[in-house]
This record gives sequence, C-alpha cells and structure tokens, in this order.
Amino acid sequence: MTKQKFSLIALVIVCVTSFAILLSLGSEIYRQAPPIPDRVVTLSGEVVFTKEDIQNGQLVWRSMGGHQLGSIWGHGAYVAPDWTADWLHREAEMWLESAAQYQFSSSFSAIESYQQAGLESRLREDMRLNQYDPETGVLVVSERRAQVIRQLQAYYARLFGDDPAMQPTREAYAMKEGTIASAENRESLSAFFFWGAWAAVTERPNENYTYTNNWPYDPQIGNTPTSSNIVWSIMSVVLLIAGVGALAWYHATLKVHPLPKLPASDPLFGVKPMSSQRALGKYFITAVGLFLLQIVLGGITAHYAVEGQNFYGIPLAEILPYSVTRTWHTQLAVFWIATAWLGTGLYIAPALSGYEPKFQRLGVNVLWVALVIVVLGSMAGEWLAIQQYFDIDTSYWLGHQGQEYIDLGRIWQILLLAGLLIWLALVTRAIKPALTHNNDMKPVVWVLYASCVAIGLFYGAGLFQGKHTNLAIAEYWRWWVVHLWVEGFFETFATSVIALMFVRLGLVRAQSANSAVLFATVVFLTGGLIGTLHHLYFTGTPTSVIAWGSVFSALEVVPLALIGFEAVETYRMRKMTSWMSRYKWAIMFFVATAFWNLVGAGMLGFLINPPIALYYIQGLNTTATHAHGAFMGVYGMLGIGLMLTCLRGLSTTTAVWDDKLLKWSFWSLNLGLLGMVFMSLLPVGIVQFFAVIDHGYWYARSPEVIHSELVETLVWLRVPGDILFGIGGIFLALFFAKLLFSKLKQSSGDKPLTAV
Repeated sequence: MTKQKFSLIALVIVCVTSFAILLSLGSEIYRQAPPIPDRVVTLSGEVVFTKEDIQNGQLVWRSMGGHQLGSIWGHGAYVAPDWTADWLHREAEMWLESAAQYQFSSSFSAIESYQQAGLESRLREDMRLNQYDPETGVLVVSERRAQVIRQLQAYYARLFGDDPAMQPTREAYAMKEGTIASAENRESLSAFFFWGAWAAVTERPNENYTYTNNWPYDPQIGNTPTSSNIVWSIMSVVLLIAGVGALAWYHATLKVHPLPKLPASDPLFGVKPMSSQRALGKYFITAVGLFLLQIVLGGITAHYAVEGQNFYGIPLAEILPYSVTRTWHTQLAVFWIATAWLGTGLYIAPALSGYEPKFQRLGVNVLWVALVIVVLGSMAGEWLAIQQYFDIDTSYWLGHQGQEYIDLGRIWQILLLAGLLIWLALVTRAIKPALTHNNDMKPVVWVLYASCVAIGLFYGAGLFQGKHTNLAIAEYWRWWVVHLWVEGFFETFATSVIALMFVRLGLVRAQSANSAVLFATVVFLTGGLIGTLHHLYFTGTPTSVIAWGSVFSALEVVPLALIGFEAVETYRMRKMTSWMSRYKWAIMFFVATAFWNLVGAGMLGFLINPPIALYYIQGLNTTATHAHGAFMGVYGMLGIGLMLTCLRGLSTTTAVWDDKLLKWSFWSLNLGLLGMVFMSLLPVGIVQFFAVIDHGYWYARSPEVIHSELVETLVWLRVPGDILFGIGGIFLALFFAKLLFSKLKQSSGDKPLTAV
C-alpha cells in the first residue's frame, strides 16, 4: 500500500470516528444538560419564576447582544462582568448579610470569623443542594434565597434600565443607557441570569460537582477545581509531549525529495484569465474594505475598556454602543476572511480544470451581490436589535441571535448558508473535470473539493439550535460553526490551495505535495475535530467532555510545534527563481501564517486549552490574546496571501504592482499585531489571572480590576500596536486601490495597465 493510499484511508477513518464521537457526546450533553424548571417556587409554594420567564429572558439576552455584553458561563465579551459569576457573588453576599442580621443582629463583616465560617457553611448547603424534581419540573428554593433573588431582580432591572444612580456602573461595564427598554423584559432577563447561576452552583444528582463542573471559581460557595480538571490537564500535557516527540521522529525519517526542475518563466504569468476569474476582483476589494471597517471598529471597541460610553469624550455609545461595535468587529472578521477565501475557491476551481462552465461569471456576480446584501442587512438588523427597535421575537429572526460569531439574525443566517451553497455549486461546476483527471495532483484536488463541501455545509450546524434551545446545546452547535467550520475546514482548504499553487508554479513536486497535504490533514483533523470539545468544559456538559476535549485539544497543538520547518521552506521559495519575486509578498504572508500558527494558535492556544488553565482564565483577556493571534494571525494573514496570489494570476503586467506598499503593509500588520497581543492583551490577562486566584473569578471581571490604574495603563499600551496595525491596513487598501484605478483607466479606453 502506498503512503498516499494509507493517508487517504487514515483520513476517512479519522473523520468517521471523530464525528461519531462528537455526535455521541452531543447526545450525552443533550441528556445531561442543566434542566430548565417549569416553575421555581419557595418552600411555601410562592412562584418565583416560570419556564416561560427563563426562556423569554434568554431571548432578551440575545436581543441586547448576548455574548457581546458580558458573558454567560465564561463565553462572551470581557468588559462587562460574567453574569453567572456576578449573580453568584452578589447572591452569596446578600444571603450572608441577611443571615447575619437575622441570627446576630449585625452585619456579616462585623461578626467573629468562626461565626462567618458557620454561615458560609450553611450558605453552601442552601445553594449547592439540588432541589429540582424531574417528575414535576419544579425547583424549590429557600425563603431566604427567594428574598435575595427578588433583591437581585430589582438590581438588574435598574442596571439594564436608565436609573441615574446606576450610570457609573453602566459606564464601567460599557453599557448604553436603557440597554433593555422594557421593564418586563428586564425582569425576564434576571430569570435567565438566575437559571445560569443556579446551574453553576447546584450539584448534579448523585455528584459532588455542579452542572458546570464547579465553574466559576469561587471558594466561598464551594466552587473549586474538580478532580477531572486536574487529572485530564496532566494527561493532556503528557500526550502533547508524546505527540510532539512522535511527529519529530517521523519528520526525521522523511526522505528529502529533490526539487523539480524549475521553470524558466512564471507558468501563471501571461496565462489569460477566464471571464469568471476576472470578475473576482470585486470580492477581494470588498474583503479589504470590510477589513478596514473591522480595524476601525476594533479600535473603538478597545477604547470602550477605558471610557465605557465615550470615545475620547464623544458620547459615541448613544449611536454605537460597545455591544454593537464588538458585534460588528467579530462578525466582520468572519465576513472579510470568508470573502477572500470564497474568491480564492472561485479562482482556483477553473484554474485547475481549465474549464469555465456556461454562466459562471453571472453566478460569480450574483453571489457577490447576495453576500453584500447579507453583510449589510445583518449589520443593520444587529444595530436595530441592540437599540431595542425590535421585539424579542423579531430580533431573533432579523436582528441579533446573541451568540458570538453567529450573531446575525436567523433569516440572515439562512441566507448566508444559501450563499455558501451557491458558492459550492459554482466551485463544483468549475472543478468537476479536474476531479476525473488522472494526474499527479488528484488526491490534493479531492481534499480541496472535500473541504469546499464541508465549508458549504457545516455552517448549517448553527441552525440546529433554536431560540429556546437549552444554552448547553446551543453552545455545542455554536462551536461546530466556530471551531469546525472556521478553524477546521478552512484550514484544510488553505493547505490544499497553497500546495496546488506551488505545484502549478513548478516549485514543488506533485508527489511531495500529495503526501504532505494528506499527512497534514490527517494529523490536524485527528486533534481538531474532537478538540472542538475544549470550548465546552464548563457549559453545562458532563465530565466526559473534559476527558475527550483535553486530550484531543492537546493533539491540535502537535503539528504546530514543528510549523517552523514549513515556515523556513516557504520562505526559501521566494528566491528560488528570478520570476518568484512577483510572489514575494504573497509568500511572506504565508510565512507569517506559519509564525502565527505556532505563536497564536499553538503557544497562546495551549495556554488556555488544558481544563485546569481554562477553569481559571476562561473569558479573561487571555482568551482575547489567543483569538487575535490565531484568527487574524493565521486566517487573516492567510487570506491576504491567497488574495495576492490570485491577483498575481489575474495581472497582465507588473506596472502597477507596488511591492513597496505590500512591504509596508506586511511589516505594519505583523508588528502591530505583536504589539497589541504582547504589550496589552496578554499582560491584562495575566493581571486578571492573579485576581482570580486571589479573590475568585467574579473579581477578575469586576471594575476594581478592569478599571484599575494598572489595567487601564495596559489598555492604553495597546494604542501603538493598534495604530501600526491600522496603518498596515491602509497600505494594503492603497495597494488594492492602485490596482482598481488601473482597471478603471483600462475600462475608459486608456492604455491598459492591468486586469483585476
């Protein structure tokens, strides 16, 4: 059996086995998700909340931006509190104060330490005891707890309204005035907050840990690391070391194949682009435009960590509150990178087959219009939802779903899936002849096409959760989109495209490319598919998720440990022939992708992946550190590299191809990203890490830490990196503008310079 056949069989086995495990664990999550009670009642039978209150509260949470304004179970934004931890801490304080006044006629802080310890023990007994009856659907709470719940309901009603006394708190949390317009909706929101907090402090039946595996860390209420957190973290580190060692051993045994005879001239330069390929310029220009908008919104969002309702004294939050700018910032990251990669797919498909189907150009143009409508429509809907112009049901369908990276309203989500299916149909029509050709590159072409199918279909996983889906199940399907769709199949697509481009340029042997792509895909997906579970340790899932997620997320890092070899080999290609200078900066962006794969995805990813690490730092700025390094560093840099490679194939002359602009863009983007990650985001995350250990998770997300002098100074230290990164985006836009201007001159009848 050849290595290629072995790798193909291994790839099929990995995919089938991994998805079987994921679906099996999904079924287990569904069965063991924290129950939503039909009624929450006191011992005397008084109704506190109903199931309808909790479910409506979840819709209210979605409509205000959900994950973009604080977090639930650690998932969401970083300036406002984690509402789960915030509720639990406030409930514990109020309960202890009430008990101290009742028993000792004194405040809790004034009584003796042994008396405090006794009350804290009774607090844990009251809060951790599971009094939910699955037969009747009734959850019983003590009278004291019910009293505290009413006080908290009043507090959150004032906080999310426009009570002037709460304005300083809203500003510290980067909340707009009147975050939720309806008093009834504010009361429902507190029901949802209660349910999330109840799941985080209530022990599972017949277990000594909560529905969220004792997250968040808060010793006062008995939330401390479980044995599973510790044991499986150790096992993940051991497996990481073993995996890196095995891969290094394998790498050392590889035979170095001689390079092919290099072409005397560029095989792509001078090849006349097809009609549908020439129509792709608008995709890349759109991607750069969305990238620039994302940069601007990122700067505004970061500044809200200092001035929660103002932008350098301007009351910008009245028009663009933090929840809007962060929604758009994260969503545009997906939109512009996806647009660049979709354009690459439409370019590479006919290039591989040498065939352009009838009406392919029309399909390319229609798809672009559809994507623009979805982008603009979804952004408008999100703004209208957060500004409370929609009711909660309309908001779900046309406004804001409240879940990070799939924030767009359900109608827009369906339309985006339809657009991806149209893209898949266009790619299939164009690439079909290449799938049947018996040539050296057939295995990689099939891997490329399989990744296109996955990209087209797996976005639909987000539709498996509805507006009333239990949050534990909703998170499960959300991460199918964020991790599998973005981090999994786009990675496979990119690996295949780069290999095919290098083969077509005559820089790599087809046999070597086949082996490398198949092996890399097998290794990556071995950890990457089941590794999705490392996002779900504390989202109301059983402990089996911790075991599977920790082990396989460690395997995700294994191939990244040797990514330096890929970076060096790619870097050398830029000078292999005289004509390779045309692709220098496209290749340099591929080198940057390898660097950020190692640093952003590998090093900073493993910083938060082990359960014991994530237990303390989930939802802190350490998460944002990894997100910026991996998402922009890997997928953003790769998207730019792919666009430049495609544009090189579309260009008919080098007259307007400005390498100086690309050089300044490359270094500004990468140095700016390094600055914002290592001068600001990571140091803030470390400060918060210490705060969690010393005081509990709630404290690390409190204004005392977020708006401390040290943290605000570190936030200001992000400005140089942000400015440098923004300049890099401007240089990239100027490069594209120069190409666009040349095309306009050509269209007006002047001497042709280039075709974009």
